[in-house]
Amino acid sequence: MAAVIGGVGVECVLGDIAGQTGFDAVVNAANRDLLPGGGVAGAIHRAAGPELAAACRPLAPIRPGQAVLTQGFRLPNAYVIHCLGPVYGIDEPSAEILAQCYRNILALADGVGVASVATPAISTGVFGYPMAEAARVAMAAIASQARDLRHVRRIRFVLAGAEALRLHESALRATSTPPG
Repeated sequence: MAAVIGGVGVECVLGDIAGQTGFDAVVNAANRDLLPGGGVAGAIHRAAGPELAAACRPLAPIRPGQAVLTQGFRLPNAYVIHCLGPVYGIDEPSAEILAQCYRNILALADGVGVASVATPAISTGVFGYPMAEAARVAMAAIASQARDLRHVRRIRFVLAGAEALRLHESALRATSTPPG
């Protein structure tokens, strides 16, 4: 599904975050030390190669809500935007920190002239953020910033399962500009 939020195209797809061709930047749901790990971080680091871990070392540690930028190395994307999402129920206020993640990702992307960003559902894996709430927070954060973006014109949520896709599509429908 695709729709428009504040003049920016937003879409939701099932897929592999490390295989998003045609996007200038891909988002890594990072850990505080920006190390390879499991889930999204592991997939991105494996696909990008060892150069990514070396580029991340001097940028770590990062705090919840913070986003930093590296090259994409062997990924099909010029950039990786690494962002540490909140651990649900521990990093509080979780909703504000999660919204800050998406605002910081977009500000960083826009600041370097990125036109398209592919992102996972930040904090919804091992960090335990409930998917429906995370989707609503993400879409609201995009809506709060979309009209101010000069370069970012396309955002793709790359999701790992049918339920995540359904919940993100529902949040997108509720937030997007009606056609016409």
